[in-house]
Order: sequence, then C-alpha cells, then structure tokens
Amino acid sequence: MKNRPSINSGHRFPSWTLGLVGILLLILVPVLYYLPRAQAVKNPAAYIPTKAVHVDHKDIVQGDFKTGQDVTRACLECHEDAATDLMKTTHWTWESKAFDVPWREDDVTIGKINQINNFCIGSQGNENKCMSCHAGYGWEEGKEVQQANPENVDCLACHADSGSYGKGTFGNPAEGVDLLAAAQSVRATTRENCGKCHFDGGGGNGVKHGDLDESLYFPDESLDVHMGGELNMQCTDCHVSNDHQILGRMIADNYTIDPKEQVSCEQCHVDQKHEDERINTHLASVACQTCHIPAIALEDPTKTTWDWSQAGQEGREDDHFTYLKIKGEFTYEQNFTPTYLWFNGDNEYRYILGDPLGKGGVTYINKPAGSIEDNTAKIFPFKLHVAKQPYDVKNNYLLQPVTSGEGGFWTTFDWDSAFELAAPITGLEYSGEYGFTETHMYWPTTHMVQSSDKALQCDSCHSAAGEPGLMDWEALGYSGDPIEWGGR
Repeated sequence: MKNRPSINSGHRFPSWTLGLVGILLLILVPVLYYLPRAQAVKNPAAYIPTKAVHVDHKDIVQGDFKTGQDVTRACLECHEDAATDLMKTTHWTWESKAFDVPWREDDVTIGKINQINNFCIGSQGNENKCMSCHAGYGWEEGKEVQQANPENVDCLACHADSGSYGKGTFGNPAEGVDLLAAAQSVRATTRENCGKCHFDGGGGNGVKHGDLDESLYFPDESLDVHMGGELNMQCTDCHVSNDHQILGRMIADNYTIDPKEQVSCEQCHVDQKHEDERINTHLASVACQTCHIPAIALEDPTKTTWDWSQAGQEGREDDHFTYLKIKGEFTYEQNFTPTYLWFNGDNEYRYILGDPLGKGGVTYINKPAGSIEDNTAKIFPFKLHVAKQPYDVKNNYLLQPVTSGEGGFWTTFDWDSAFELAAPITGLEYSGEYGFTETHMYWPTTHMVQSSDKALQCDSCHSAAGEPGLMDWEALGYSGDPIEWGGR
C-alpha cells in the first residue's frame, strides 16, 4: 500500500502553484466585490402602521345618553386627555397658526372658521349648517362658549360606525340617532368616518376635491392602488395621528406648510427608484402624483364651476349637477386632465377676508407657489375650481353672505339682506352695492393613485412633433418640449 502524503508529511506545493493562486485572488476579489449585489426588496406595505386590536365597547359603555355631551363625558372617564388633545388641533379650531403675510400689517390666521372660499363661500353666520362637519357639538351657544368646553368634543363623528351616527344642525347629533348604539359601536377611525366630511365637503359628494369622493368608501384597486384591493388602506395609515394631531395640510387653508406636518409618498416608498433611468431623471422636477394620478374624478364627477349670480331664479327647475335655486349654476366634470403647475408646497398668495379684488378680472382664492427657477418646486397636478361670487362694488372686496338659517339667502333670496346680516359677524362693511366677480381656487390632487401600467407614459407629455401633449410647456416656463429644448 502506497503512502499518501498528509499535512504533516512534509509535502510542499510547488512555488509556482502558490503564485498562480495569488494572481487569481488579485483578479477575482475585486471582480467579486464590485459585482451587482441582490438588493433587499423595499416593500412599501411594510411601512403601513400596525393597528391596535379592536376593543368591543358594547359591555363597556352603558347609560341613558340624552345628548352628545353625555356620550363625551362617558368617553372621558377612560380617555381622559382625548378632548383636550383634540382641542389643540385644526379639526377643532378650524384655524391655522398665525402667518406673517407680506400684504398685511398684522399676522393673520386662515381657516374655515374665519376665511372665504369659492364654494359655499364662508361659515361665519352659517354655523347651523357648516358645523355638521365639525368635530364638536353646541355651536348654537356661539364660538367662544362652544370652543372652550371639552364636553362639546364629538368623539362619535370620528369613531362611531358611520351607519349608526350622523350629525345635524349646529354640529349636534342628527334627530333620531340612538346615542347608546353609536357609542357602543366606536372603533378606530375608518375611511367612512373621514369621508363623511372630506368626501362631501362643499355641500355634496365630490364637490370640492377632484380626488376624494364617495367612490372611495369601498374602492377597487383600479380606482386607487392604496385604498383598494388587498391593502385596503385607511386614511390614517398615511395621515398618521399623534395625540389627535393628524399629518397632512392643505394649501386651501394655509399660507406656508411645515414639511414636518405634511404627508409624502416617500414615507413608504423609501429611496425607491424606477428600473428605467430615464424616469429617474424626472424625479427632481416632476411630482409622483403627476404621473400616477393622470386624471381627476375617475368615477364620480366633481364640481369645476359655480356661478352664484344665477341663484334665486324663480321657475327654474332644480338639478343637482346643473342648477339649484339656493346655490346657482354649476358644471361637473368626470375623468379629466388636471391643471399642471410648479408647486413647492406653499401658497404664493391666499385671499384674506377684506383683501382687494385681483387685477385683470380674476381674484385668486389661493395661488400655489413655485416656478421653473425654484429648485424646490415640482410639476404637480391640481383641480382648478372657477366661480362667480359676490363682491362689494364700492369697497372692492369679496363678500360673505349669511345663507342658512333665519334671514339667510336660502330663505329670503335677497342678497342685500344676506350681506347686511353678515356684516357685524364678519366685520366686513357692506356698502349696499354688490356684483359678481370671477375667482379661482386650486386643489392639489393626491388620491386615486394609479399603478405603473396606468400612469402617464413618455409620449403622454413628450408627444410627436406638432402633436399636442398634456403639458403646456410655455406656461410652465420652458421654451418648448424639454426633450427638444432642454430644461430642468
């Protein structure tokens, strides 16, 4: 039997073999080091907040509740700080922090409680109707009394099963609501809770927002990739709440917005790039929403024009989508292309009650900030709402009428008395002479997000020579299509 060499046998490899191994290592190690590595898959769904286990309140909540305040007192026995926490939020105050705006000497606040829009115009003096979308009771007591009482916080508006609860005049529970059943139904906030106000803002389904309406109560994935299908995301999955402070601010009721208070796609889509590098070159100048929300009001139509000057006509038939005697003439649109503007997240201008009318025949209620020279701005999709609303001819400012309740326009159809009734409430003097003027208001589009196969494609914007695309390049500050002329 032949002896086999062993490690300890004294056998040595030829020196040239060791040299060859060394050379191979010098070649292979750098190659292996720089080879593309399999990247960990970034799953955006992993960032969806974990939900607390539901606690059934049927055996916990008992009592003979006569008023909404009775329910709130019961809630506060366990959730001691909930009311005072909510009272620090804009869901309660309906008012922003104070802003220093260039065209006013004093700081101003902006919100539904004290400012104006070009839909229902304003809430002052109209609390009996407007406060059906406020998270509080008792507005018949007046603002100062109502806002100071924690027991006026309406827990049910955001937490009761929406099928068992509804709100009526002055923010109080609707007549006939079983308050015990509503209180026992409470759970974490759902789309149905948020949608009761945010889907129906402005007086009906889809009126204000082109991307929020009742079609999102139970959507298919084809309507919204987040809220539909298996994800079934709720509003608070993105609009995260901490002590009732909810992330996400709108330029409709703000001047500038702290990014820390805002919601962005990057919260979940962390460092996610597209496989096609040509798309990645757009990320510094084009918002995610621009490509992934190619159309507004996909299923339910949204209001795009509102002419208050036509209100009050005798003998004209009411139709929800074209004309109502109490509100005037409308236009609704469905599945249409957004208006594209440069947007850095703030307002360039926000109309403050008492501001003079704009020049050139159009007054902007809000005007998104941004331009092609602004490196923080991106091209962003908006719904533009155009209205004709009342103004004071002599004082040259927009007027806010009292519309609902005793003496309001919806009862008398008399504009003069509606403005006179509002004057001591809004602080705006009425000269006795009114007219109607055109106003524009922009609403950012951030919902009804589409999958990549339904998003805008290259030729949606960069069309063949001579063919119109979606973008008005010159209006955006380009000399022409940037694929030919260059640009950001």
